[in-house]
Amino acid sequence: MKKRNNFRNEDGFTLIEIIAVLVIMGILAAVAVPKFFDLQTRAKEKAVYTALSEIKVRVNQLFAKRLLDGVAPAAITYPSDSVDIDLGDDFEITNWDFATDPDNITFDLTYFPDPNDHTKNPYDAGQQTVPKPKHD
Repeated sequence: MKKRNNFRNEDGFTLIEIIAVLVIMGILAAVAVPKFFDLQTRAKEKAVYTALSEIKVRVNQLFAKRLLDGVAPAAITYPSDSVDIDLGDDFEITNWDFATDPDNITFDLTYFPDPNDHTKNPYDAGQQTVPKPKHD
């Protein structure tokens, strides 16, 4: 009985074809990796923007509540416990200052992409400003 070599007639990839595929994959990776890191940065910036929007909403809610309680607009204050600056484990707000500037509230904002480990890539958004509501 004659043994037959099954691999003799099968065609495979040539070395040049494999190298061409690797070069194309390398080019794609060189283009995609910077885009990926740019997306991460933009995602962090959008998270900070969302947190700022939430703080603005909470400040406006406190202002409206105090107006409905009959407090004069000039007498309304914005302490951190009244505004409820706890935005969960993803964010940390420090140095809350509502008394220095008559028109704005300032604070420092840090975003933690990994809420379970605050040491992994925290994004310090620095000092932020939220305008106090006006009532004419």
